[in-house]
This record gives sequence, structure tokens and C-alpha cells, in this order.
Amino acid sequence: MDQKRLVVGLLVALVFGLVAARYVYVQLRNAKMVAIKPVTPVGRIVVAAKRIELGERLTSSDLREITWPDTTRPAGSFTRVSDCLDRALITPVVENEIILEEKLAPKEAGGGLSVAIPEGTRGISVRVDDVVSVAGFVAPGTMVDVLVTGQTSNGDSITRTILQDLRVLAVGQKSEPDREGKPQTYTVVTLLVTPEEAEKVTMASTEGKIHLALRNTIDTKEVNPPPVSRTSLFAGAPPPAAAAAPRIRRPSAPPAPQQADVYVIDVIRGDKHESQSFAGQQVHQ
Repeated sequence: MDQKRLVVGLLVALVFGLVAARYVYVQLRNAKMVAIKPVTPVGRIVVAAKRIELGERLTSSDLREITWPDTTRPAGSFTRVSDCLDRALITPVVENEIILEEKLAPKEAGGGLSVAIPEGTRGISVRVDDVVSVAGFVAPGTMVDVLVTGQTSNGDSITRTILQDLRVLAVGQKSEPDREGKPQTYTVVTLLVTPEEAEKVTMASTEGKIHLALRNTIDTKEVNPPPVSRTSLFAGAPPPAAAAAPRIRRPSAPPAPQQADVYVIDVIRGDKHESQSFAGQQVHQ
């Protein structure tokens, strides 16, 4: 009986020993893997502390630093808030968005809407009403076509599209659209144009009446619709010319015969005198 208990005890001890050995092995292996695993260096990156609008100069309250793996840090990002201070945004940013060099204007560029105008382009303002501004749905960032209605040299009115796919920089004094997409009331729209396009817009608004046609922001295809004149719009297309009736050539009547000449001859025979008439040959015309 004692021998049986001794065997059972040895078996139990062996099982516990194997379990303990397995546990120690697993722990040592995990510790080894942790020891040889490379450590990813972690640095700092600058993000927006809140939503910041276009043209605003950055202050320390607008920004904050967060930890970020150095191996995945985006090109053009900043590691210190001080490197971004007093520079204006050329595009709006939202909270926790990474601040990039391409989103900032140089310090000497100042602030406001002008920093959002790329080099070589201009911002030009035109006066609008509810009709011209498409009932207030023309908002900053939308794309529009410019149509003008005026008179030609012969006095006829004509409407034509003079510019296409222009970006709206601002409406009134707002350079950001309504977050809920509601229409806005304003009297001036500022468009992003080239110097040549600025001249066209100025001439159109001075000599005629302009309208803005709202278009899809992803529809960049330019079309060339023909101009519409008042005459063609209200009078319609000119009626087709009536076909000329075929001309029937009638056979000409034969020329009337020309009256034959009559010749009179006096014949004197002694004391006798008589006249004789002779008809000449007929001549046809």
C-alpha cells in the first residue's frame, strides 16, 4: 500500500514538474522575443487644436503637439508649434488635422483671402443678386460658368458663355461655405481668374448683364454652346425657302410668213396701156 502511494506521488510530482517546465520555457521564449524586437522611434508632430479657417494666422492656441512614429511622419509636417506660428492658412483645416508646409503661406505673405490666390491668378469681385447667384447656392469652393447678355452692333440682343469652370473664392466677406449647405444672402461674389479672364469679366459686367451657372465641382469638361440671339429665340428658325415651280418651255410658234412683195409692170402696146401685177417669192423669218 505504501509503495502504491509512493508511485502515485511520484507521478503527480512529475506532472507538476512538466507543467512548471513548460511555463518557464514559454516565459523565457517571450522574453527573448521582446528583447530582440526592434523599438520604433517615436517623435512629435503638430496638428490643429480646432477648426481653423482659410486666411487665419496661426497662434499657439490653434495648434498642439502629439506623439507620432518617426517612420510614418508625413513629408512637410512640423515637429514644433513654434515653426508654424504667425503663418496664414491657404486652405481650411479641421481639428487634429496634420499641419503641412503646403497648407501655409509664407510669413511675409500676410493673412486674409489674398494668401489663397495662387501665383499668376487674380481674385475679381462681381455684383450679384438672387438670380445671378443661383438663389444663394453659389458658395466658396463651388465652380461656375459666366454668361453675359448684351447687344450686338446691329442692335440685336445676344447671350453667350464667356468663361467656364471658375472657382468661387468668397461670397460677400465669407471665404467658407455654410457647413449645412444652406443658401446665403450676399451681393458680391469673388472669382478666381487669370488676368485675361479678369478683363473679360470686367467688360461683361460693365457693358452687359452677367449670370452665373452653377456646375458640379467634379465636372471639368468645357463645352462651347453657340450664342443665342433674341431674334433666333423669339422668331424661331427662318422658314425654308419655297421651292421654285419648274419652268415649262412651250414650243415657239412658227414664224408668220412674210407678206410677199407685189410688183406692178406697165405694158404699153401702141396706143394701148395696161398694168400687170406679179407676186414676188415669199420670205420666211
